[in-house]
Amino acid sequence: MDRINDLLLYLPVLLLAFTVHEFGHAWVALKQGDDTAYRLGRVTLDPRSHIDPIGSLLFPALATLGGGLPLLGWAKPVPVDVRKLRDYRTGDILVSLAGVFMNLVLVVLFTIAFAVAIRLIPGEPATGSVMDVLVNFLFAGIQVNVGLILFNILPIPPLDGSKVLYHFLPVSAREQYRQLDRYGFLILWGLVLTGALSFLYPLVGGITMFFLGLAGLGR
Repeated sequence: MDRINDLLLYLPVLLLAFTVHEFGHAWVALKQGDDTAYRLGRVTLDPRSHIDPIGSLLFPALATLGGGLPLLGWAKPVPVDVRKLRDYRTGDILVSLAGVFMNLVLVVLFTIAFAVAIRLIPGEPATGSVMDVLVNFLFAGIQVNVGLILFNILPIPPLDGSKVLYHFLPVSAREQYRQLDRYGFLILWGLVLTGALSFLYPLVGGITMFFLGLAGLGR
């Protein structure tokens, strides 16, 4: 039952984080000259335009039922036609980083909201009360967005980090690196199933506490 409760708490936060992340990609692509995502209706905060059933729902559910927290996953990738970008290299890097930047904005907003809620609540809220659910939801918001930032900056195609790294590789290595795109999701599933990504969880905890510390809080 606790696992189901975790999923019910974290899944809405994940869907929000995925939506804002992909909106960031689409909006920056439009500003950089590529209207592909705009024409496909992806410059929107409507979750239905961004959610991927496997990466946004099944993947987090399996992570939770497997004993972890649903801090990782993905949404439908925003299509980008790099030929339309005003400056290919700069535009592609900015578009790639836009998603994690939006998650960072959410980390800051959730941290502020959490700090305000904690200071307004006299003592510990009763377990299961509205305020208890609210505080845990806000805390989950910090964790989830930190987790998605760390996950997405991994240099594994097709994650955002790989698209940035591509531009800093020697020209001779770029095409071979790009070829990994076709195997990217298989690699990610393999890393998850073998527990190879478990090193991210302590980092999520540490960075979450760092932001709470900036807000004058600890937990």
